[in-house]
This record gives sequence, C-alpha cells and structure tokens, in this order.
Amino acid sequence: MAVEIKILQSGDDAVLANVADDVFDNPVIPALTREFLADPRHHIAVAVDDGLVVGFASGVHYVHPDKPAELWINEVGVAPSHHGQGLGKAVMRALLQVGRDHGCREAWVLTNVGNAAARALYVSVGGTEGADDSEDAAIGYSFEL
Repeated sequence: MAVEIKILQSGDDAVLANVADDVFDNPVIPALTREFLADPRHHIAVAVDDGLVVGFASGVHYVHPDKPAELWINEVGVAPSHHGQGLGKAVMRALLQVGRDHGCREAWVLTNVGNAAARALYVSVGGTEGADDSEDAAIGYSFEL
C-alpha cells in the first residue's frame, strides 16, 4: 500500500493516535490534538503508511494589520524508517498548498544552521535560503512562559 498524504481536519483526532516513533518530539496528547485540529488557523499534513503516521508538516496561517496572510511552518518530521522516500517533500508541498488555499502570499520557516537535512528539504520545495540578508534579518529566540 502506498503512503497517503492527508490534511487533517477537526474530528480527525484518531489519525494521530497511531504515530511511528521519532515523528514528533514528544508523545501526542489527545486533548492538545483536539484543540489543534479545532482551530481553523492550525494546519497539519500527515503521511500515513498502513494506518501509521510516519511523517508530518504543521503550520499556522495568520494575518497582521499591515501584512497579507502568511503561513508559518512550525515543524516537519519523518520517521527514521521512512527517510529518503520523499515524504518530507510531500507533506511540505501539501502544507504549502493549504497556505495558498487560505490566501497566504508567503510562507516561512526557521531552522538551525547545522540542520543540513532541513535546509535541503526547504530548498527542494522552493524555499529561498537567506531570503532576507538585510542587516535586520531575523534570528530565532525562544522564551519559556
């Protein structure tokens, strides 16, 4: 059976109840899954192999008072057992299409400079590395709240 790429919607919680090891950073929590899928601005494309989620790309589309809609790509993961099969590209392409369908004119993602696999993936689906080389280009920071 071929791997199927799906865009999950509200009510598709059961799909994320069967996930391969090392796809997500942490175990999937049912209450958070329901909350994520119920929010119309949250999006997740999954790769499903015989009922098992083996890859995903997630993101959020948002608007701002002075900018058109954008898609922020939060995370991409593929089970080690399924590396090298083009699933990262497939879920990224599906997620980018969701952004287009919601009127987003741009998508963006951050990754570590040393993450060669992620950098190659993003370029392979049309991303421009270092698109903003200006002096005020962004650097990622995280905050515990």
